[in-house]
Amino acid sequence: MLIGRNVEKKELLEAFESAYSQFVAVYGRRRVGKTFLVRETFNYKFTFEHSGVANGNNRKQLRAFRDSLVGAGMAKMPIPTNWMDAFGLLRQFIKQSSDAKKVVFIDEIPWMDTPRSDFLSALEYFWNAFASARKDVLLIICGSATSWIINKVLKNHGGLHNRVTCRISLQPFTLYECERYMKSRNIDLSRYDLVELYMVLGGVPFYWSLLERGESVAQNIDRLVFSPNGKLHGEFYELYDSLFKNPEQYISVVTALGEAGPGLNREELVARCGLDGNGKTTRILNDLQECGFIKKIPTFGLKNRATYKLIDNYTLFYMKFVKENESNDERFWSHSYLSPVRTSWVGLAFERVCFQHIPQIKKALGISGVVTNVYAWRIGKSADGEAGAQIDMLIDRADNMVNICEMKFSKTEYTVTKEDADSLHHRAMRFVESVGKGKSVSLTLITVNGIAHTGYWGDIHNTVTAEDLFEQ
Repeated sequence: MLIGRNVEKKELLEAFESAYSQFVAVYGRRRVGKTFLVRETFNYKFTFEHSGVANGNNRKQLRAFRDSLVGAGMAKMPIPTNWMDAFGLLRQFIKQSSDAKKVVFIDEIPWMDTPRSDFLSALEYFWNAFASARKDVLLIICGSATSWIINKVLKNHGGLHNRVTCRISLQPFTLYECERYMKSRNIDLSRYDLVELYMVLGGVPFYWSLLERGESVAQNIDRLVFSPNGKLHGEFYELYDSLFKNPEQYISVVTALGEAGPGLNREELVARCGLDGNGKTTRILNDLQECGFIKKIPTFGLKNRATYKLIDNYTLFYMKFVKENESNDERFWSHSYLSPVRTSWVGLAFERVCFQHIPQIKKALGISGVVTNVYAWRIGKSADGEAGAQIDMLIDRADNMVNICEMKFSKTEYTVTKEDADSLHHRAMRFVESVGKGKSVSLTLITVNGIAHTGYWGDIHNTVTAEDLFEQ
């Protein structure tokens, strides 16, 4: 059963119904459901379907391609010696097909591009000289190695330049979609539990498919992450190895951002990770953004200045609790549930969940139809000794209002303390002093269960709750 993905499914079907041949690229992080989306959309019926071989050399890739052709109905033939011959066989097979629209689905295509194989040249020739010259071919390529698809296909400066007619960057589920998925599996969880699971697993459908009915959040996490045989115990390195050809520098960047908490600007990242401040660094940051691991948040009032945040929930959890965990405690999360270390983590993790649900926050504030930009902002100590200030989420609105957002995680209604109120007012004051008084400021608190009408709750202008984050 396909949950959500309505926009992506519509794009695939529009490509299928087009009067001309179409070239579609579907990409996204490992386990996000790319293959499932394509197969479900076309009811598992393709003129030709093939998947690259993980870690296979060129001969293994060519043999697998030949076997897929035979499996699709072509007469058995010798293994082609190169990719030009292999795609020549595919052209022959397509010509013989009686399908009105020839749907060709090549999954895990980056694995097929082995060193010195000239695979990309053969793919270019297949599309340019054959498929695009017809009106009845729908070519869909797919793969988890997002950097390969982006840099070798989407940003190709050779024969594939601007040839992709539809690109689908498949993103993780939202809270709304995760809740729907759990209900489809007859797993009944409170929204508080769903938020906490999201803070650990993000919206990766495969991770959610591993949850078992009847287990608590802590039990599920212990079984999946902290058990030596847990299916997510070794997921971190498999994840980055599958996405990036040389994952070390990518891991270095997410590690630095995980340790930094509020985030780092480009110069700080370059210094911490020992990167060269050149195009390679730009590529690393762009690849991580495309995969949904990090988010680039512009700095209010400063062009070409931005803060990079680690927003991948599983990576953040791994950095905090798994990477340096030497206890070998298979029930680590159950034993840590009420500990200070968990308390310090939930605040940062909830903030990431909020950044992943900006449209839902806007809807709750009644500004879905207002043009907005989300910024970060910080300022140092003033000349007269006024303390510095930092705003992690600032929603700048075209209706002359700015929402200064503070995110707080609490199992019960959150009680706004004097320290909270003073901190928000201080940040608002420094912001207005810095950028001028041209806009009104709204102090906005995003919590799980709203705020208690005690203490300093009257200082808050707007509230957003976890219930709001579950909106479609």
